[in-house]
Amino acid sequence: MINLPKVIGHRGAKDLVPENTLISINESIKYNVKWIEVDVKVSKDNIPFLLHDDLLDRTTTATGNPCNYLYKEIKTLDAGSWFDKKFYFAYPPSLNEVLSFCSNKILGINIELKPNKGKEKENVIAISNLINQFRPKFQYYFSSFDYLSLKLMRRYMPGSGLGYLLDNSNYKKDFNSIIRKCINLKCFSIGFNKNFINKNIIKLCKKNNLAITVFSKRNIKYKSALKLWENGVDSIFLDNPNYYEKILD
Repeated sequence: MINLPKVIGHRGAKDLVPENTLISINESIKYNVKWIEVDVKVSKDNIPFLLHDDLLDRTTTATGNPCNYLYKEIKTLDAGSWFDKKFYFAYPPSLNEVLSFCSNKILGINIELKPNKGKEKENVIAISNLINQFRPKFQYYFSSFDYLSLKLMRRYMPGSGLGYLLDNSNYKKDFNSIIRKCINLKCFSIGFNKNFINKNIIKLCKKNNLAITVFSKRNIKYKSALKLWENGVDSIFLDNPNYYEKILD
């Protein structure tokens, strides 16, 4: 059984240091965060590594699709100077490195399966193979906005925890169909953009035994988080864990 905490570090601590790096994950630990979320894609040689965007352009010194690069090339990239020049030494870590780090720190991890357009299957196979080899003793689960990736992960890791992510209000037109999708895949959680959730949706999720996570394009303020938890939300993703000392102690 997956026990979600009230707070999950979003891409580590993305507002404080370069996202999806070991530096970012370590920064979240300084605030006593017990779980982190990372975004995972595969390189040309099918090595899972951390990257959020479709392209390398925003957060590294390379350009284009990561699937065009071998991981040994990706590992040499500067993934920190875009945030601040003092982080020039940061690089996109492999998922294997991150799992080792989480194992040493006993840190829970939410692995978001990025679409990897055209390479969804390769991405899922590479990640599932690595997880099966690693056999983590800490808690983890997979999430995605891409339903195909979740279906593939259910096939390759039948017993894994899955969470379906939603980022717009379109689902409100027929939210029951979303619930059916989650039930069909045996998802244990469902994640919402903070702007597109309400008490009725929370109630329906709870009725169907779905844990609820909430994310936002901007860091969720403490007062808003308190209201979300009060309404039944299980976890929120934080870009900056400052001001959450009472929850994280």
